[in-house]
Amino acid sequence: MTDNSPDVPPHPARIFLSAAEHSGDRHGASLIAAIGERAPETRFFGVAGPRMQQAGCEAMDDLTERSAMLVRAIQMVGHAWRLLRRVRSRLRAEPADLAILIDSPALHLPMARHIRAAGCPVLYYIAPQLWAWAPWRIGRVRRRVDHLAAILPFEQDYFRGRGVPTDFVGHPLVEQLKEASSEADLCAELRGAGKPVIACLPGSRRHVVNEVLPGQIEVARTIAQHHPDAIILFAAADASAGATIETALRTERFHYRVLVDRNAEVLQAADLALCASGTATLEVAWHHVPMIVMYNGSKWGYRLVGRWLVRTPHLCLVNILADRRIVPEFMPYYTSTAPIAAEALDLLADASRREAMQNDLRDVIDSLGTMSASSRTAELALSMARNRNDRPG
Repeated sequence: MTDNSPDVPPHPARIFLSAAEHSGDRHGASLIAAIGERAPETRFFGVAGPRMQQAGCEAMDDLTERSAMLVRAIQMVGHAWRLLRRVRSRLRAEPADLAILIDSPALHLPMARHIRAAGCPVLYYIAPQLWAWAPWRIGRVRRRVDHLAAILPFEQDYFRGRGVPTDFVGHPLVEQLKEASSEADLCAELRGAGKPVIACLPGSRRHVVNEVLPGQIEVARTIAQHHPDAIILFAAADASAGATIETALRTERFHYRVLVDRNAEVLQAADLALCASGTATLEVAWHHVPMIVMYNGSKWGYRLVGRWLVRTPHLCLVNILADRRIVPEFMPYYTSTAPIAAEALDLLADASRREAMQNDLRDVIDSLGTMSASSRTAELALSMARNRNDRPG
């Protein structure tokens, strides 16, 4: 695309971006690269983690190390509120053509209000999951967001039907997994390490690992009692998570390995996965691995608050996309791992059930399409920046 294209602003665009978590930082970096390919003179600034900074974004602040605090609305105090005022002041002093807010609605819906007050249009990338819980927030989205870039196919109709301009841009995980590589030798080594091969994905955030890992270890222990030759592969998101997992496993007698940043190899070797809820379930689905989804949050928190906010019959993303229960889900809490272990043993014993689940998982991944989310969102962003740039004055 050349600089004379109608999708490129006639003057170098200034774009504000904000990402609060490591995943958002990764998506933001890919988006900066996609915009840069189309409009190389674009200038980026905002709330940026290390990946976005490396991609060329000037950082007003980096929240990625604080994300465990900031993603919870009840803790949106202190640093976050000061940041919102700084963002509004900066955008008033140095107007931007567009603001792109990435995920993290607890931070970004309030931030969108400040940005709009500064006179800047807002593109929200990775739509808030209002269809799942607290749908009354739709009024905030309508007032504060000019356009949504949705990553789940049904979200386009959902938000458009409620008065919010929305486009389905594809899921960023699809492009990431397409580009990912794996070591064939390590895959073969893991497949030969035991039978069956069980993958445990306890999540990437510290509090999720702490809530999910103990239950996964209990289930792994039961599987090993029935399958003495089993190997349990624990996939750690980073070295810190790996150390936490190693510490928790010190007294275990079953065969296990902890692998850091090796999800592809672990899943290519696995016969069954025990997976924390969230986007990781789509990664497991991408590799067509039969899975059980588990998350052990606060029972009383859900009974007192959560059950009044949740508006979907399924909590697991894979089941939400399928609009039916294709994988067992034990969430938002469980009181015993015995039913989870029973499901795991049944799946391991029933090849036809595993095959049916694999076919369903293929259908779920196919529903996400083949679009590059970064490329499509970059096109939306430049179009919105051009419209802003073309306005008189």
